[in-house]
Amino acid sequence: MIRKSIYSLLALTIFYFGFVYLVAIGSLGSYEGPGEITNTSTPKEIVSSRIQNQLDDKNKVGINNKKLILFGDLHVHTTYSSDAFLFSLPLMAGEGAHPPADACDFARYCSSLDFWSNTDHAEDLTPQDWQEVKDTVRQCNAVSGEGQQDTIAFLGWEWTQVGGFGQQHYGHKNIILKDLEDNRIPARPIAAPQLGFANMPFPAKFGLSSLRAFDGRVQDLMTYARDGATTPCESGVSVRDLPNDCREYADNPGVLFDKLNEWGHEAVVIPHGTAWGAYTPPESDWKKQLTEEFHDPNYQTLIEVYSGHGNSELHRNWRSTFYDENGLAICPSPSENYLPACWQAGVIIEKRCLKEGESKRECDKRAKEARQNYADAGNAGQATVYNEDPTEWLDANQCQDCFLPTFNMKPKGSAQYILALRNFDPNDTIERFKFGFIGSSDTHSARPGNGYKDINRLDYTDAAGPTESAGFIFGFNEGEGIYSKSTRKIYTSETMPPGPVEMDRIMSYFYTGGLIATHSNDKTRDSIWSSIKNKEVYATSGPRILLWFDLINSDEGILPMGSETELKKNPRFMVKALGSLEQKPGCPEYAVNALGEDRIKHLCKNECYNPSDTRREIDRIEIIKIIPQEYEGEKLDDLILDPWKSFQCSGSEECFITFSDTDFEEQQRDALYYARAIEKESKIVNAGNLRCELDVFGQCKEVNICYGSPLQNPREEDCLENGEERAWSSPIFVDYKKY
Repeated sequence: MIRKSIYSLLALTIFYFGFVYLVAIGSLGSYEGPGEITNTSTPKEIVSSRIQNQLDDKNKVGINNKKLILFGDLHVHTTYSSDAFLFSLPLMAGEGAHPPADACDFARYCSSLDFWSNTDHAEDLTPQDWQEVKDTVRQCNAVSGEGQQDTIAFLGWEWTQVGGFGQQHYGHKNIILKDLEDNRIPARPIAAPQLGFANMPFPAKFGLSSLRAFDGRVQDLMTYARDGATTPCESGVSVRDLPNDCREYADNPGVLFDKLNEWGHEAVVIPHGTAWGAYTPPESDWKKQLTEEFHDPNYQTLIEVYSGHGNSELHRNWRSTFYDENGLAICPSPSENYLPACWQAGVIIEKRCLKEGESKRECDKRAKEARQNYADAGNAGQATVYNEDPTEWLDANQCQDCFLPTFNMKPKGSAQYILALRNFDPNDTIERFKFGFIGSSDTHSARPGNGYKDINRLDYTDAAGPTESAGFIFGFNEGEGIYSKSTRKIYTSETMPPGPVEMDRIMSYFYTGGLIATHSNDKTRDSIWSSIKNKEVYATSGPRILLWFDLINSDEGILPMGSETELKKNPRFMVKALGSLEQKPGCPEYAVNALGEDRIKHLCKNECYNPSDTRREIDRIEIIKIIPQEYEGEKLDDLILDPWKSFQCSGSEECFITFSDTDFEEQQRDALYYARAIEKESKIVNAGNLRCELDVFGQCKEVNICYGSPLQNPREEDCLENGEERAWSSPIFVDYKKY
């Protein structure tokens, strides 16, 4: 109780001085500019040697095609995004601004990426911001060397939508544009209309209602102080007839696709964080997006299965909350490898009740009430338990047997669930999702490709801030309550909490980021784009594992990952993998010479992508088979086979396997297959998540949270635990050929 009071006081103090600081920025006219890109390009011999080394490695495993594997990051925020701006502030233990120029320099010299894309939140970008992002991306390409560029920069933005509390939820999507010229890209980024974390209102209790408001809510303070307001575009007007200086909105994915089709420019739309439970409502189901209204397969071809916010690949049959036919919430009982937080709310209240001397009967009643209150409150369930301590929740709502899971994972948003769905509406043109897989960083410190080394947790991941005070200000305000009794809180779209409500536990679920890898004919914008559009791509959890996955007996010859085909015979596949290169400490000399010692220290933290000649061992290759639904309501448990096959490798850096599906002809059902190449164990930031201490029954009895605040965990503590880094191929879709 004392600790909570201290943090509440600290919250108000931090908020006050932070608010004064921000308003001072606005009143003095200071503006956070795009930064300056280092003009020195990476030496040509360095770029050429990387390509030659990979070609030599391909020969080791007998890959005869001439395609290069190029590594990139298509999900990069700078401090032009308001949440990134917030976490960069001193009140959040931030290290200062990281504008778009930092992202370019980091990609070139810290992470040595082949390509990347700027994807700041459209909801935050003013016309001036958008122009500066465009200018910076263009400049990044211009200084990256003639001919063989050290990095190729793409332009994009994030459409950031959050539902729940009576609103439809569609989630977050990145829009990546192929071209850079003004006549070949939209005039402005297209935003989601509702206020979410990226466009954050503040609680009325802090007296901010006198500031300029929009629809009765306080505008995002950071954007307001920095840039001022942007006028919404007029609705019902063609995108080409709108002025460039307004903010354009798309209410849902269908409107977003319609607007992109109006522009007619080359773009891809990539959903991400689909299973991330920090903002995904418990009742959300990706099935509702499997319609021609909300999906366009010409744009939406890829899905992000891994990022610094965790792994959205895996399906599980448990749920945090069930809903009956009338939409009423039901709290499920604990099951193997899963403890629902609504259930744990009852455990917490029951313990408190008994400790205060109430009868067992009364405490059982309060526990039942607490579970229902939590379930009814959706993502804000934590707020129903007054003065809770984050450790009381143990590992509730978390996937206990997943590789680097997302926080509060929602299985109905997992890639496996999404790919198993089929639309049975005969009047709808969309039957299935056929996504390729990518990984990304989702960095909020302008550090694309930040997973090359598992270091610098508080700078290289999104774990940040004096967490309890930050949660008090920006999300969960407990207010008044009874310590041993749950408080019923029914939120609506008008009264929903202004931000994430579990700012403490979520910090144990931020990781260094993943990557997209493309099989490309050469290192050019056109070739990379062709690979992206053809889904000849794969995801990694950060390390640059080399992976090939082919169907070798199709009627059209050898088909690579991402392909779609029909077969009447049993399909046969080949997988080849090479482990990632072990990293040497420090930074290469050319990077230090280009950036200088001060910038290398600030931006790269004196640690760059610095490969040795030794590759990590591939431990095994797993094959996942998914059989899409054949009839409406068909249960998915027997359709998602993970792993379907597993092949132990020989303990070397390379692994080569072939396999067939001998059931395909007999089953006569459509199927898709993808490969996971898994390296031997290594140390990974936050791989232990909440670091549970288990009892004799294997249940979590105590947690050791890896906090985001340097007040609670030293800045140098990286919370390293053993984990198995991996790469996920894009699926190969093999439909049964009936005729």
